[in-house]
Parts: sequence; C-alpha cells; structure tokens
Amino acid sequence: MLNLALQDWAAEEKPQMHKPAPTQRRAETLDYIQSMLAQLRVMADAERCGLLAYLIEMAYVEAGDAACGERPSKAGLKQRNTSA
Repeated sequence: MLNLALQDWAAEEKPQMHKPAPTQRRAETLDYIQSMLAQLRVMADAERCGLLAYLIEMAYVEAGDAACGERPSKAGLKQRNTSA
C-alpha cells in the first residue's frame, strides 16, 4: 500500500519553479543594491568620510532612479570604438 502511495505521489505534477520576469528581477536587484548602498553610506559617515558618503549617496539615488524607470539601464555609457 505504501508503494502505491509513493507511485501516486511521484505521478503527481510537481510545481514548476519559474524565474521572475526580467523587469521583476531587475527591480529586486536594484532594491538590493540600494539597501547595500544605504548601509555603506552609514558606515562612511561613521568613519567621517564625507566625500565617500556623498558618492555612495549619489549611487543610491541613481539606483532609485533606475528602479523607477527614470534612467535607462545603460545611461551615459558609450560603446568604445575598437576600429582604431
């Protein structure tokens, strides 16, 4: 009887793991980046590294803008001319 139950269980359709949509994954990644940057800014402030804290804050703002769609994913990046 146990063997029959195991066969029935094995025959059942198992739930499929699915990858999040690219936009959802991007949003989650940017949210994580922003969270880490917030912690780094606190650390830089605690060590009295004003310029570093400022630059981290700018990265934090940039990550937030990118998450809201206010910045394209390759903002300001130009392809290098490799023909020379």
